[in-house]
Amino acid sequence: MQKVIEKLEAVLEWGGTTKDILCLVLGGVSLIVSLIDLAPMPFDAAWIAIILCGLPIILEAIIGLVTAFDIKADVLVSLALVASVCIGEDFAAGEVAFIMQLGALLEELTVSRARAGIEKLVHLTPRTARVVDGDEEKIVPAEQVRVGDRIRILPGETIPVDGVIRSGQTSINQAVMTGESLPVDKTVGDTVSSGTVNQFGVFEMEATKVGEDSSIQRMIRLVQSADADKAKIVGLADRWATWIVVIALTAAALTWFISGEIIRAVTILVVFCPCALVLATPTAIMAAIGNATKHGFLVREGDALERLAKVTKITFDKTGTLTYGTPKVIAVQTVSDFTGQELYAYTAAVEQFSEHPLGKAIVSCYRQEVGETLAPAEQFTMIPSQGVSAVVNGKAVNAGNWKLLQEIPISRSLAADAGKYLLEGCTVIYVAIGDRLAGYLVLSDTVRQESAAMIQALHGMEVQPVLLTGDNQNAANVIGSRLGIQEICANCLPEDKLQHIGTLQQQGESVCMIGDGINDAPALKKANVGIAMGGVGSDIAVDASDIALVDDEIKELPHLLALSKKMMKTIQRNLIFSMGLNFLAIALAITGILGPVVGALVHNAGSVVVILNSAMLLRWKRT
Repeated sequence: MQKVIEKLEAVLEWGGTTKDILCLVLGGVSLIVSLIDLAPMPFDAAWIAIILCGLPIILEAIIGLVTAFDIKADVLVSLALVASVCIGEDFAAGEVAFIMQLGALLEELTVSRARAGIEKLVHLTPRTARVVDGDEEKIVPAEQVRVGDRIRILPGETIPVDGVIRSGQTSINQAVMTGESLPVDKTVGDTVSSGTVNQFGVFEMEATKVGEDSSIQRMIRLVQSADADKAKIVGLADRWATWIVVIALTAAALTWFISGEIIRAVTILVVFCPCALVLATPTAIMAAIGNATKHGFLVREGDALERLAKVTKITFDKTGTLTYGTPKVIAVQTVSDFTGQELYAYTAAVEQFSEHPLGKAIVSCYRQEVGETLAPAEQFTMIPSQGVSAVVNGKAVNAGNWKLLQEIPISRSLAADAGKYLLEGCTVIYVAIGDRLAGYLVLSDTVRQESAAMIQALHGMEVQPVLLTGDNQNAANVIGSRLGIQEICANCLPEDKLQHIGTLQQQGESVCMIGDGINDAPALKKANVGIAMGGVGSDIAVDASDIALVDDEIKELPHLLALSKKMMKTIQRNLIFSMGLNFLAIALAITGILGPVVGALVHNAGSVVVILNSAMLLRWKRT
């Protein structure tokens, strides 16, 4: 029996969506031919629709009943199909089969999704490592690295395992794990995580966590576990199917018993088929998805909008979501005879050969804002974890952190002024020209222009924003106060974000997570709805999400939220109409006023009304 069922399931799955669409087209054409008697045939053309659209429904109903005694909407449809054929109402049977298959196809299209995120996350883990044994260096598979092994990391390489730096200095891009927009300087004794990237400089590290214990492998497990926790929403028609079947069979049996007319009983089964009920949800979802697409949202999960309508809290990652994710020069402070413009020009000139992201940011901002040609820089030297130095216009210029300029005295007032920026999470680049301090530049990740208005709109919709970020507490508080976000969680690693969302869900909150980085993938999976920034975001974050914001215009988020609520109201209206029409048709069938064919046509009209009502969502706009 089990082998027979497996073969039947394989037959039903063969051809996929393409086969389903072809069967629907052929079934629809055959019904038109049958209705207007377009061409003489040795049999009723409706039989083509019965076989192509009805037979799969009957087979699925049988498989569900035999394997798990699962009574779904297809059980009642199968009964109506068989009963209609038995009394010779072929057109009614074909029409019911066609409408049900159309609803099933729409539902299948709305709930389809791509699954590639975990595989891409796996590919982030380097496959090899440079293990140093005495004076010898050998490249081995990453899974063969053992705790205590000494590993050499070259510039641009991804770190294969967790460990501690034993020699050398560097700057590490930790966006994979923390989402931090700026690289972090590392030296002897500092820890480094697998999956993060060495920006420049060669260093050697001692492996402390390898294989399944490493950070990147923990990230993969977090994504998998969070994905397993997110349950599917079952179709409404299937949720009510058991009661619908029982009521329909009872009503049909009683009518046949009392009236003695089997055609009335068959008509009840036909009009009781939840055709409009099946179409009520997927047609509204499809229309809402079309509307969302016009506003830059790619809805990857069919029931995501259904879940979004119930959201009470939206958690935001900061970097790349509420901010642009790239450092910009926001202030130039001079404490010497040099003007701010001259200080900016000297700093950009000395940084023009730098490989550090901050140095590149200074040069890029100078070219965008000032547009002048950079002065030549001679005798350029890069000092790991400190800064750069060069000779510009005959003057020795040093630019970097306070360690680089520790021999040059810094006044208390200047230190206090710079400290204010540091408390806000900014980065300060001190600049010395000659043998004295000339001033400093301030770099920061800048807030998106539309973020404040978007957060305010969410408050107006009674949805509470929450900030989850890997940045320090000071930087998070500054962003939060600037945007009007009261609930803030700083210094978040991926597991911290996951735990915070889980806690909110345990408190009865329905949570939406918006992020852009690989480190956000577990949280995007865990949340009731995950929205990824599709433009600046990583492919892994997008694959982990239910919805992708293609153009990164977060100002459209309130529209998406309002659209989801409007969609649910449309679905409710569709359901009320379809159920009301069903009960009216049943009453008419019991009295003998409706026959099977007219009953099927009434159902068809009800389905058309449902589709037209749903289609109004395509042009809906938030006011």
